[in-house]
Amino acid sequence: MAAEVPREGGDAALLRRTRLRLLAWSGGLTLLILVLLGAALYAAVSGSLAARGTDLLAARADGLERLLARPGQIPDRFVLGPGFGGEASGTLALIVRPDGVLVGPAELQAIDGLPDPAGVAAARAGSVDVRQIEVSSIPVRVYSASVTRADGAYVVQVLGERSSEVQLLSTLLSVLAFGGLAALLLALAAGYVYAGRALIPVRSSMDRRDAALRRQREFTANASHELRTPLTVIRASVADLRRNRRQPVETVGEALDDIDAEVSHLTALVEDLLLLARTDSGALALEHVPLDLADVAAEAAGPLTPVAAQRGVQLEVDPRPAPVTGDPLRLRQLVTILADNALAHSPTGTTVSVRVRPDGQHAVLSVEDQGPGVRDEDLPRIFERFWRADNAPAGGTGLGLSIAAWIVEAHGGAMSAANRPEGGARFEVRLPSIAAEAPSS
Repeated sequence: MAAEVPREGGDAALLRRTRLRLLAWSGGLTLLILVLLGAALYAAVSGSLAARGTDLLAARADGLERLLARPGQIPDRFVLGPGFGGEASGTLALIVRPDGVLVGPAELQAIDGLPDPAGVAAARAGSVDVRQIEVSSIPVRVYSASVTRADGAYVVQVLGERSSEVQLLSTLLSVLAFGGLAALLLALAAGYVYAGRALIPVRSSMDRRDAALRRQREFTANASHELRTPLTVIRASVADLRRNRRQPVETVGEALDDIDAEVSHLTALVEDLLLLARTDSGALALEHVPLDLADVAAEAAGPLTPVAAQRGVQLEVDPRPAPVTGDPLRLRQLVTILADNALAHSPTGTTVSVRVRPDGQHAVLSVEDQGPGVRDEDLPRIFERFWRADNAPAGGTGLGLSIAAWIVEAHGGAMSAANRPEGGARFEVRLPSIAAEAPSS
């Protein structure tokens, strides 16, 4: 069987493929736009140059046609040949008689390719012909037109050199190619960056989903572990009772005590699990009533005084008025969790202090003990569900501090844990006070 690909690897590969697809689409569209714009620009410039060159040739050819159409002699060599000055500068004019003899300067007759036979044939067929050829490896544009006289059809042919035009178009093509390539690379780089930014919410959503699944798996595994121990004890106690079913209750009382203790432990664990499940689903609503956190702390610490006395620990409660808005039941639960946790970690003969103080816009609840404190490497995980330190006392579920953290968060506050310089742990809760919540007049 093939090995299962980790979910994280699959998500990373999916994000990479999505990023590459976005990059390919953006790069392809950019390339298409650049090609279309470049082609349009090149066609516009090339067409403009061709039209201007053709107009120059047509203007000179028109003058020769008018002269040739007059009765009398054919224009002499001073009219034909190279043009100097004016718009006709750089052109070459010649006339082909009906018998094919070239009229013009004698030096033109020695140039191979003049006149252009294809242009002459097209002009005699009855149309004005414009074409681009090479004469002695020089690019030229040839304009040919026919003039009918009494002695036959003459052809006026005007040539214009295209070297500068070809060079300009070549330069333009190079600029478009290299500029387009640079623009494409920049677009790809920008697309890669922005595609990564666009996928940040997706990546964050996947990370949250993976974290939620991981917490769910850990939650299930830890819950199973926590449930297994008391169930094992109960099963063993029941088996003991069955083996001694004929014995008096007094002789099997220890098994009953074990069952009672584990049932209490299971009850507390299930209640905590149900509470966390309701908080995760958002089904647990909180009251928001004005109250004094000092009164809440005193009420919550009262039932713990006998517990502290049984453990040989002194519980000190020092509350001062600190009005807040919150749920009385959950805030009492918060104080109970923190105080009970401090008592569980306090050696005999030590003191646990519960204080409430107003502090500007906050009401501060602090719970301190004189126990071994929390190891520095354990502090970041102290509010995780089911997490328990190696030196934690037996009997806990690992859910109390998680519930306390939720209560504080649900009230818009913040909770922190730290070690006291003189030894022991200190938990501090800061809740918004009523004075901070009241709108200014």
